[in-house]
Amino acid sequence: MAMADGHLPLVALPDDGERDFWLPEQVNVPGTLEALQAVTGEPAVPFTGTLEEPIQIALIYPSADTSDFWARNYIAMTRRLDELGIPYETTEFASRQIEHSLQATYASQVDQDADIYDFVIFGPSELATQADNIDKLAGNPDLTTFVWAFHTPLQYLENQPANWFDFSSSLGASVMCDYMLERLGNDVTYAMNRGIPGITDNQRSGEWAACVEERGNWTLAYEHYGEYTNEGGFEGTSLMLQAYPEATVIHNANTAMAMGSVEAQVSVGAAETVFSTGWGGTGLELDAIRRGELDATPMRMGDDVGAATAEAIRYHLEGRADELPFVFLGRITVAHDQMSEEELAALEQEAFRFSGIQPLER
Repeated sequence: MAMADGHLPLVALPDDGERDFWLPEQVNVPGTLEALQAVTGEPAVPFTGTLEEPIQIALIYPSADTSDFWARNYIAMTRRLDELGIPYETTEFASRQIEHSLQATYASQVDQDADIYDFVIFGPSELATQADNIDKLAGNPDLTTFVWAFHTPLQYLENQPANWFDFSSSLGASVMCDYMLERLGNDVTYAMNRGIPGITDNQRSGEWAACVEERGNWTLAYEHYGEYTNEGGFEGTSLMLQAYPEATVIHNANTAMAMGSVEAQVSVGAAETVFSTGWGGTGLELDAIRRGELDATPMRMGDDVGAATAEAIRYHLEGRADELPFVFLGRITVAHDQMSEEELAALEQEAFRFSGIQPLER
């Protein structure tokens, strides 16, 4: 674990007492995140050690759900391990997102069979609900424990996992703020289709809005909570276009709302007069950008989490774990309508370089 003195946080913040988790910038040794992001985006450098037998990896995650996040990360990790020349065997313990007790049973099983496994990757059904199980696995000296899909290390854990791997909505908000201020300038009036009140929307919408208002003197005309649905994006945008024509920018906090927003704009011929954004850089969003209906989106390099996990395994095997960030965040870049088809295709290929740009069969 890359911590200067073995204690967290490395940097205290005034509001630490108001949160039960630490922020990535509090727990990462400076430079380690950027270094692993760079390694993850480059061709593999083969493992330098030797192994008498394949490493054993247990995966406990809600991969039985409809989201392909888990399957893509699994593919990215295993293909990167292949490139690294690290022999491995995996055992998957699949559940659905709502099956908290089943995950707890799996965690206990892996903990008891720790002599079988070298690494355990835990994708919690919900972070607080699975905190005891993360603590238990992380405290087992025979296991190296990674957490997927969260980047907020809980302050109250007695035993922290070795590393956390995720994408950060805060990072996406920052990248998007930089891009839109550079492209659109200051004193812009905007509206927002927000998701559901909570940490994700606070980061995707709230932090982005605070940034453009503080740095660009932007003005909010209206915000609509569309509950991350296509219908919510359509309804919110229809209202914005009718009642707040001064809003020349519409922010959407996820793909579904962005698609609903685009539909509403196209229906009244407003797609070319409103600058609208999505979130995540999904295939649907990229196609809307290609059609000239969506203007920009923060795009996750989707396979980064799995590839970075493979790299972390290499670092641990090579005795270089102290070079790793405690919290890894996948890269996020902006895809936009001023890119050529070649540039958009290259971005898509990079994002899904291991798992493929086509939908996964599930």
